Amino acid sequence: MSTPHRPAYGQHGHVCAEDCGHDHDHVPAASGIYLISPSSAVRDPAAVARACQRLAEQGFKTAVDRAALAVHQRFAGTEKQRLAGLARATGQKHPIVMVTRGGYGLSRLLPGIDWRAMADSGKRFVGMSDFTAFNLALLAQTGAVSYSGATAVADFGGKQVDDLTAALFGELMRGELEILSFETQDADPVDCRGILWGGNLATLVSLLGTPYMPRIRGGILFLEDVAEHPYRVERMLAQLWQAGILQRQKAIVLGYFTNYRLAPHDAGYDMPEVLKWLRRTVKVPVVTGLPYGHIDTKATLPIGKKVGLATEPGMAHLVIDEHHH
Repeated sequence: MSTPHRPAYGQHGHVCAEDCGHDHDHVPAASGIYLISPSSAVRDPAAVARACQRLAEQGFKTAVDRAALAVHQRFAGTEKQRLAGLARATGQKHPIVMVTRGGYGLSRLLPGIDWRAMADSGKRFVGMSDFTAFNLALLAQTGAVSYSGATAVADFGGKQVDDLTAALFGELMRGELEILSFETQDADPVDCRGILWGGNLATLVSLLGTPYMPRIRGGILFLEDVAEHPYRVERMLAQLWQAGILQRQKAIVLGYFTNYRLAPHDAGYDMPEVLKWLRRTVKVPVVTGLPYGHIDTKATLPIGKKVGLATEPGMAHLVIDEHHH
């Protein structure tokens, strides 16, 4: 299981993306992005303005929903305001709908969302963390694909933009990304195809027993989390195992589990021990090192799409888009 650090990428060979051979300088961007806030309130409105500027530099026009900066308690507006923002997103002109940030709040909204309208809009919904609830509910309710990865404030609204995060987001949105390859220290051998699904572990587990939990057999499940002690990560994985979900997958792909603090009485119990337990308990191939999570450099991934996964010593390859030349 990945330990908290910012991995090195790009020229150093840790992550690379293979595309369709297009000349990126002459490929039009996927038009525009509409920003919404369905979860926690934006703390710094200037970060949204910076994100719009940075996205424009990447070739994306932007529009900000009129309630995106609303505040009600810890939330980005009342439930009514946030639901209205989602509804407006389906009717506006931009093809991509990106959340400003995660946090908490989507769980309250799930019963009030018109899922068929979301799917029929054809919009590409992008977010992560708390947005996992939307990603998975959309898949469970309609089978539609959405995306987990980049968010406006975290990835485009800071002092600097991670070049690889921006590039991977842009390539996926433009349909250029074929294969995401990344270094892995101890991946189990695997060569499979299946529906890619997952996201934030705690949010995913919160959907168990609800109509918003996808029923995926033979899938490729990817997971990350932040500020969760290893024993809590293990407890959530145990719940997924005891619910019969983990053993129905073809592979479990682990991103980064960051920002937790060990205690003296852990006495050597850390994420590597959780990983040993997972492999010992669930007889499903496990792949580590996915560049995904609450980290600076992250891939944006399609949830609900059939993909391929293959490993070789030291490397894993996620086949996002197969083209037969």
